[in-house]
Amino acid sequence: EQAGTLAPMFKALGDPVRLRLLSLIASAPGEICVCDLTGPFDVTGPTISHHLRVLREAGLVDCERRGTWVYYWTVPGALDGLAGVLAT
Repeated sequence: EQAGTLAPMFKALGDPVRLRLLSLIASAPGEICVCDLTGPFDVTGPTISHHLRVLREAGLVDCERRGTWVYYWTVPGALDGLAGVLAT
């Protein structure tokens, strides 16, 4: 059961852009605006949006729209679950 829950998360992290996006979101103090996530990458805005959607669907990040911008944060416990499997 645990493997079925965690496999989509690991699959989502199989892409270098998504892994980097998750790292940026996780290292932010609280939440981070999508406007701060597009600069470090050499890809288009729609591509970043696609990768963020994959991370959301995998249960790694969540978001909230505020006016024009969308703010992202890691789902509490999601990274702990991944780390727990890797530590054992």
